[in-house]
Amino acid sequence: MYTDHKPQEIDQILAKSKAAFYQYKNSSLKERANFMCAIAVEIEALGEELIKVAAEETHLSEKRLYAELKRTIFQLNSYADAAEQGNWLEARIDVGNANVTPPKPDLRKMLVPLGSVVIFGASNFPFAYSTAGGDTACAFAAGCPVIVKAHPAHVKTSTLVANAILAAADKCNMPEGIFAHVYGADFKVGEYLVKHDMVKAVGFTGSYGGGRALFDLANQRKTPIPVFAEMGSVNPVFLLPNKLEEDYQWIAEQLSRSITQDMGQFCTNPGLVIAIRSDALDLYINQLIAGVKKVEPVEMLHKGIAKSFRENREKALTQDSVDVIYQSDMDENDQKGIITIAAVSGKSFLSNHQLHEEVFGPYSLLVVCEDEQELLTVAENLEGQLTTTLMATSTDIENHSHLLNVLREKCGRLVLNGVPTGVEVALAMHHGGPFPSSTDSRFTAVGADGIKRFARPVSFQNWDNEFLPEELKNQNPLRIWRTVNNELTKNVILEI
Repeated sequence: MYTDHKPQEIDQILAKSKAAFYQYKNSSLKERANFMCAIAVEIEALGEELIKVAAEETHLSEKRLYAELKRTIFQLNSYADAAEQGNWLEARIDVGNANVTPPKPDLRKMLVPLGSVVIFGASNFPFAYSTAGGDTACAFAAGCPVIVKAHPAHVKTSTLVANAILAAADKCNMPEGIFAHVYGADFKVGEYLVKHDMVKAVGFTGSYGGGRALFDLANQRKTPIPVFAEMGSVNPVFLLPNKLEEDYQWIAEQLSRSITQDMGQFCTNPGLVIAIRSDALDLYINQLIAGVKKVEPVEMLHKGIAKSFRENREKALTQDSVDVIYQSDMDENDQKGIITIAAVSGKSFLSNHQLHEEVFGPYSLLVVCEDEQELLTVAENLEGQLTTTLMATSTDIENHSHLLNVLREKCGRLVLNGVPTGVEVALAMHHGGPFPSSTDSRFTAVGADGIKRFARPVSFQNWDNEFLPEELKNQNPLRIWRTVNNELTKNVILEI
């Protein structure tokens, strides 16, 4: 039933997508918003059938899936609101003046859609980062048609959601080709999509290997295109001395839940904890072990993830000087996660880059530093991260100002006295970070600012008002916020 799409079939899909773009890019913000809200309604109407299919394919609990589905529907509705409000357009107007010497040109700038966007479904979020997830919602909001490549691990779930999108498109009289669903277990399908000259951008959530491969393919094209790949990270957590001594038990409770939540299958899982050797650290370790022991290992999302986890875990644990502090029982079912807490000295961590790499699953490595200087050196040698967390008192923050300066350059989200898991869908959220956590740290994969990924700026010079886009006309008929002569306003522009 789910056979890989052939090149000629993809050619036909993309030809329709290109034709749809010329119509959809001129749709009003209201029409785009209505379409996205209609998708949310269609998905919600799938009800228990969708949850049941997703649970069978992913081994995620129904409780988790209901929460993720609620998040997905919220994303569609909230990004629809953001699309209609138009703030993401970054409308800028510098009114011309022909009565000065030399004459000042009239300049008006806004973001316009890129074109057909290919979205690769994520393995660990069958709803929120997949077929109708944040990337798809952002692309529709920007005015772009979408082609989703279904993730092979939950293809039935993806198909149900894809049919809901098509139903919404039909009810909203969207152009044929506004959305398409492509199957491809073979990497060559994804390669063909990324290299196709009708594709103008790519969205991806997954592993570093997968994201980097797509990024490289896109840059090998005659006309390179942007690949917005969120590729995960180890999300280091720094336990600073005063906070650790005061709250080691609370810290251990927070991290034991975060490390093991859904068998650690989050791109924000705290895979690295860094602290200075102390009695308080020993107490923390004991409490952490007590916490993770309470968690019963369950099956991971699919065999591919389980296999990669076991292989990467084994590779990490066999490195010199790495000690296993705790591991759950090895089960004959090789798809179950093995909850693992390991430790290594700061010196060994610094000399072995293998230990810096993500082990996607319920695994966390404790780096034990001898002093504050070594802790700082570890921070300076970390790669780009989605998140970095500080467990710190106000005194710790005052005493580690240089550490803070270093860490701010390493991540997209800096967390204080919390855990990195849990990514709020909000305008102020940034989900992305310096390479290799993502391919472009300037953009977010969560929150309405993500719409900007699939748009580009165009400046209109000396155009008559009647021929300008609605967003830039003097009358401001859409009542959106615009920066006019360096002032943010919704006011109309009076003719000179």
